[in-house]
Amino acid sequence: MATPAPVHPVDEVPPIRQLAAFGLQHVLAMYAGAVAVPLIVGGAMGLPPADLAYLITADLLVCGIATLIQCVGVWRFGVRLPIMQGCTFAAVSPMVLIGTEGGGLPAIYGSVIVAGLAIMLLAPVFGRLLRFFPPLVTGTVILIIGVSLLPVAGNWAAGGVGAEDFGEPENLALAAFVLLVVLGVQRFAPVFLSRIAVLVGIGVGLAVAVPFGFTDFSGVGDADWLGISTPFHFGAPTFHVSAIVSMLVVALVTMTETTGDLIAVGEMTDRKIEPRSLADGLRADGFSTVLGGLFNTFPYTAYAQNVGLVGMTRIRSRWVVATAGGILVLLGLLPKLGAVVAAIPAPVLGGAGLVMFGTVAASGLRTLARVDFRGNNNLTVVAVSVAVGMLPVGVPTVYDKFPEWFQTVMDSGISAGCLTAIVLNLLFNHLPARAGSTTEAGGLASGGGEKAVEEPREEVV
Repeated sequence: MATPAPVHPVDEVPPIRQLAAFGLQHVLAMYAGAVAVPLIVGGAMGLPPADLAYLITADLLVCGIATLIQCVGVWRFGVRLPIMQGCTFAAVSPMVLIGTEGGGLPAIYGSVIVAGLAIMLLAPVFGRLLRFFPPLVTGTVILIIGVSLLPVAGNWAAGGVGAEDFGEPENLALAAFVLLVVLGVQRFAPVFLSRIAVLVGIGVGLAVAVPFGFTDFSGVGDADWLGISTPFHFGAPTFHVSAIVSMLVVALVTMTETTGDLIAVGEMTDRKIEPRSLADGLRADGFSTVLGGLFNTFPYTAYAQNVGLVGMTRIRSRWVVATAGGILVLLGLLPKLGAVVAAIPAPVLGGAGLVMFGTVAASGLRTLARVDFRGNNNLTVVAVSVAVGMLPVGVPTVYDKFPEWFQTVMDSGISAGCLTAIVLNLLFNHLPARAGSTTEAGGLASGGGEKAVEEPREEVV
């Protein structure tokens, strides 16, 4: 009898009880970020609480559908990797501007639909650009993704941006407690529990937070049991040229960020991203963004915080994340369940986030370990790219005096660092070297080094 071909870990289907636990862990890791975008945009527009709640349930519903498309795949839509989808923060500022000054929610949704169609059309073009993402670039981008997310975890640990008790020692103590629980479970617990260390940490943290008054479940009683998002709830979309142009810039930024996230997950799961699979993943992003415009929500992209969870837990099955997508659909249809998840205090999420986001950065370092840094300029590429990527993270107002399109691109540390890494790699490793150029061992002088970038260190030696 012929031996059946081994199943790749990405395609394995764990038992149902593990699927549920692992999937819920992914939902908790991204929930705060998922609901933040509709809260920020709706709050800036002064929407009443009922409309804000509608935006959140619509967002969760489409988040789930987008995740299912990305993980399961339908024809040429979906990368078929463990990728969670959520609203992109790169679109927040343009959407607030469009919503408050340029036509309200209908104008936002019109520009979102056009941007989604543009992403679908441009997906094959981006797929062919994959050769410009050698380990030097991908490792740098993954490192920037992880480091740029750490301030998010820090804000959660301190109590959440805008909280009255922001930075109180009790908040940081709760976050530290959750962090210790996650580390303890991962180190000493049985294998199954160690793989859901984040979920256990959040559960234990929530149990401790309740008697100490960290939680507020008042919103659970006010939430409806059933809520269904219908197309064009806020009116038919309108199409304004200025709004469309700004959203097209956002589309390019999100495509760049998604490319970095997909490559990162490909590295973690040992399923290398190819031009076709990259195009399929970006095409799914575009389709989900069109759905967002139709169902009263916003542009979608891969969520980097869940990339960190994949690396930390080493659970590579795409069906785990597909289960998380199903849970998000339920949360979008059952607002009361969503309100329960929303009651988890920010410090609890912060303690878990420190581990997850740090894991992303460490994965970037692991990829960079395959790059040869001797006798070339690769160290310069990494140094400058990380510096440019961290600039808007450390100094959020650094580009406030620049045009809006420039801010849209450069205010995202991920897109700024990614573009810098691509350009510098082309400059130092693809353009012809100067005749007679010399380099120092640290890689801070001039000269080419494409071969060293493309091949692992052992092959170069």
